[in-house]
Amino acid sequence: MNYGVQLVVWGDYACWTRPEMKVERVSYDVMTPSGARGILEAIYWKPQMRWVVDRIRVLRPIRFTNIRRNEVGDPHKVSIPKIKQAMGGGKVHLGITIEDNRQQRAGLILTDVRYGIEAHIEVLDPRERNGDLSAEPVAKHLDTARRRLQQGSCFHRPYLGCREFSAHVRPAQPGEFEAWTNELPEELKGSKDLGFMLHDLVHDARKDQGWRHCCTERCVPRFFRAHMVDGVIDLAACLATPCQEYGR
Repeated sequence: MNYGVQLVVWGDYACWTRPEMKVERVSYDVMTPSGARGILEAIYWKPQMRWVVDRIRVLRPIRFTNIRRNEVGDPHKVSIPKIKQAMGGGKVHLGITIEDNRQQRAGLILTDVRYGIEAHIEVLDPRERNGDLSAEPVAKHLDTARRRLQQGSCFHRPYLGCREFSAHVRPAQPGEFEAWTNELPEELKGSKDLGFMLHDLVHDARKDQGWRHCCTERCVPRFFRAHMVDGVIDLAACLATPCQEYGR
């Protein structure tokens, strides 16, 4: 049995922000693995499982465009401690007047994007892995995910790096990616080194309670050396190279 899903994601704009250029947003050339995971989790996710992205396919030539947009300045954003204090009944002012805190920033973003995502599910709950709760736990989660994907169901609207860049999602048809490979645009052919790219966050599970994660100072970003061959980024092959970097 194939324990995986294939889906096609597209949209007018995307911004996979490079962390080293956060003040003026500059996008990576392609979707990050954590961005692909976020789209999958918007469709289906349970605390007892996690999505593992196997391959990202770039289905359209990479195009950049410049934009300017208004954002709320960082010092004026509502902090998490204030929100928690308000939720606890404290008298805290949470309002923000956008006209007083507006900042105009430039951005170098992608336009007219289309990606293929291939991913599979790993079960985290040891009771499911041992068969105490379900005989085929991965198949159970996968069936639900495929059904939700087919129906267009999602917990929240998937987006392409920034919430204002909404994504369209549909399951890939059988043989669709193979057919696309035969009609590969000239710009995507060959091998391309995309440099170091954010893969995901490595979480510290020391303070986790049940299936609830509590971030600590030991949660760190993980970077990898991304290589694209004929429009395909094979994550397993990239992570197997000795060029991985860990740390802040």
